Amino acid sequence: MFEIIWHHIIGALTASWQVLLDASIFILFGFIIAALIRAFISSEQIVKYMGGNNFRSVFYAALFGVPLPLCSCGVVPTAMALRKQGASRSATLSFLISTPESSIDSIALTYALIDLPMTIFRPIAAFITGFVAGIAEIIFGIREEVKKASDVICPHCETENPPTPPLIKGGDEGFEQHIHGIKDRLRSGMHFAFVELLTDISRWFLAGMLIAGAITYTVPPSFVENYLGQGWLSMLIMLAVGLPLYVCATASTPIAAALLLKGMSPGAALVFLLTGPATNAASFTVLIKMLGLRTAIIYIISIAVCAVLLGMGINQFYTLMGIDLQASLGHAHEMIPLWLKWATAVPLTLIMILAAIRKR
Repeated sequence: MFEIIWHHIIGALTASWQVLLDASIFILFGFIIAALIRAFISSEQIVKYMGGNNFRSVFYAALFGVPLPLCSCGVVPTAMALRKQGASRSATLSFLISTPESSIDSIALTYALIDLPMTIFRPIAAFITGFVAGIAEIIFGIREEVKKASDVICPHCETENPPTPPLIKGGDEGFEQHIHGIKDRLRSGMHFAFVELLTDISRWFLAGMLIAGAITYTVPPSFVENYLGQGWLSMLIMLAVGLPLYVCATASTPIAAALLLKGMSPGAALVFLLTGPATNAASFTVLIKMLGLRTAIIYIISIAVCAVLLGMGINQFYTLMGIDLQASLGHAHEMIPLWLKWATAVPLTLIMILAAIRKR
């Protein structure tokens, strides 16, 4: 009996390692891009464009949120800070949705484990969902007086032993603008990506890899095809699973890829990729306190409706284009030499394990 159990454990772990091996170099690339975004995109500019309670602010909030490397556990305090710095309720809501649903590292991982159409459609779907929610808040939400942003905290001065750059008073918004050199910016960006961000997502990412391996090894294709294949039922099931689940965009990707390999429809996968990272029971209570019950209801309804409709849309796209997703799944990693996969997967795994221990 023990030998059978051990055999299955080894089989699931082997499948998990294969997923990580295929994805590691793309994850590393995503972290590097995340560091560059942190280093060279100004927080002052983000707040400046998110301050109004109008279509323009909602558009920019959704657009800014798509590439930002913040998971569901990190986006709530970030959104709270932006809100305090002058972002409108509608722009904050839009940012809260588009940011966890998509990030530069999860986009790279989607290309590695799924395919190019899903890689393109996923950030577009995140933007649409965030934009729709923001517009719904403008129409149905509580009216508010828009405040100007002030007291913006420079992200490059939050690391240990920060430099003391000169300050320039000025700007119509009253910002104190910091002057940082390339070296300071890159240092803070790398610290954010490979220390703060990696620590935040390491436990959830490793758990996602283990779940993906377990699904790959144990779940029969017939089960997925019968319950998660084409149609509304599969998307409603994934909606029910994704809404209360606490999983970041990066960790949800290997789980979706494993289910797609077993026969799940692209639409059901997209529903999970949108709802899993954006919503969970814990952050929903914080959202009620931060933005109010009416906005929280708009938040949930917007995500659920957009996820299902966009899921139906991507199903139609794959059908019309004649794309067999199971046949094209994960072909990006085939271009990577085996030695390079091992050279990135081993240190990345060790670093994530250490980061997970450190966070605990």
